[in-house]
Amino acid sequence: MKNYIFLFILFLYSFYFSSTIKAQKYFGGDASMLPTYEKQGNIYYTEKGKAMPFLDMVKESGWNTIRVRLFVEPQYAPQAHQDEGVIQDLAYIIPFCQQIQDKGMDIMLDFHYSDTWADPGKQFIPKSWLKASKDALADSVYNYTKRSLITLKNYGITPKFIQVGNEITFGMLWPAGKVNPLENDNWDYLTQYIRSGSKACREICPQSKIIIHTEHAQQLKTTLSYYNHLKEYGVDYDIIGLSYYPMWHGSIPHLRRVLNALSDQYPDKKIMITETAFYYSHQKDQWAKSANQYGQYYSITPKGQAKFTRKLITMLNKQHNVIGVFWWFPEENESKYPVLKGWINRGLFDNNNGKALPAFYEFIKYKKSLP
Repeated sequence: MKNYIFLFILFLYSFYFSSTIKAQKYFGGDASMLPTYEKQGNIYYTEKGKAMPFLDMVKESGWNTIRVRLFVEPQYAPQAHQDEGVIQDLAYIIPFCQQIQDKGMDIMLDFHYSDTWADPGKQFIPKSWLKASKDALADSVYNYTKRSLITLKNYGITPKFIQVGNEITFGMLWPAGKVNPLENDNWDYLTQYIRSGSKACREICPQSKIIIHTEHAQQLKTTLSYYNHLKEYGVDYDIIGLSYYPMWHGSIPHLRRVLNALSDQYPDKKIMITETAFYYSHQKDQWAKSANQYGQYYSITPKGQAKFTRKLITMLNKQHNVIGVFWWFPEENESKYPVLKGWINRGLFDNNNGKALPAFYEFIKYKKSLP
């Protein structure tokens, strides 16, 4: 009888423990430029003016994961892109990842498979891979991914999450792996490249979760078609990752419809918003054409940014299949020593004084467990 009681208690404990793990959610930001801002001497402050190291402030506020991007050889990126922040090679990210782990936070590693930005407008093959044939590029992806992860593990770094590609709705390693999500051409090559990256992840970091990240949430048909192709070709991954910027991807009610459709279509996959952000200003913004550009849903002010964040987090907190949200470039802080030639003004700190913006405090209302 005692044995039955013990087994029953053990079952209850195991059920509770596994449920707790399954209920875990992850949130934070892509703070890949933080080492540069810290090296320059820029200081971060709470809204009340208390100076705090960035990682200490966000950890104290509940963040549990930092996203870190990785380029192959960013020294070959155009100078304009380097000036925008394309500088993260292995030598750059190793001490940063160690710093993140030392704070007790998880890492999301974002493989770009390029020497520069990889996004819907460009997915350039790295310079050192240019002579590879279309078929051999799969080996390049596998070997580079494996080598990078082994190097990180040798320094005691194991990412919790790994992105195989960045914003790859239209493929990666163009033109070899370029696709149209609504058509069937060339998917054998793209999925071969993704599978090669996933294979290396499973071999070297078997506990890490693999994310496939797309950026076309404004078009539900395109997004569903993309992930249908991955299913058709048997691509191995765990999490659907989406970029969501309201100025490009539509309203929050639209995003909710996309999330619901993805959850219905792929109940075996969890979902993350791997990138989000919104403007609080266009001050010194070299790309803005007017003071209210992108203000179709929210004003380009700290209040507008906070309103966007509040509505987004309120909606995400009700989603049963969404397990994470990450702010892109929250650490932007040009208040003391400039890092960028032009301001972006989508971070969570005021470029004028380094203080946390109201949106910072709305963002941390993200619940850490599923509803």
